[in-house]
Amino acid sequence: MTTPLDPLPKYRFLVTLDPGDAYLPPAQAQLLPMVAAGAFQEVTGLGAQLEVISHAEGGRNDSVHQLPVRHSWNRITLKRGVARDAGLWAWYVAGLADSLGARRDGAVLLLAPSGVPAVAWAFRGGLAAKWTGPDLHAEQNAVAVEALEIAHEGLTKVGTDAALSRLSGLR
Repeated sequence: MTTPLDPLPKYRFLVTLDPGDAYLPPAQAQLLPMVAAGAFQEVTGLGAQLEVISHAEGGRNDSVHQLPVRHSWNRITLKRGVARDAGLWAWYVAGLADSLGARRDGAVLLLAPSGVPAVAWAFRGGLAAKWTGPDLHAEQNAVAVEALEIAHEGLTKVGTDAALSRLSGLR
């Protein structure tokens, strides 16, 4: 039996282009696989960094000040087997036609072993910044994989209701 403090497996997750899905109650969240944006085999880039500059203060030789400059977000990369639906490609092309891009909000949900969302990361202002088609090799028996990079304006980590209620039971 798993406890709320056990690490979550990384192979059960969903991607949705509706950030509100990260806040659904457990009963409704279990229906998400039926309406999620696509079945992805890999999601990378959930991260951020703070640019820092070093500033030496005159007369102070024992240390250097580290000053924050600006914060930036990594691009989220979604990879999946090439499917016949044109959803990701259509989003990318829509961004090419609009000078401000076709912005979408969305979420990446990490599921507990029971299939209920445990933690989610909602992104806002996402742009389909780069689409990569599959590498094709006649001598390999592998699935054709496409990738989409999403440049966005920020992530919010969401502890779902189920996760929060389990944690509150520990206090």
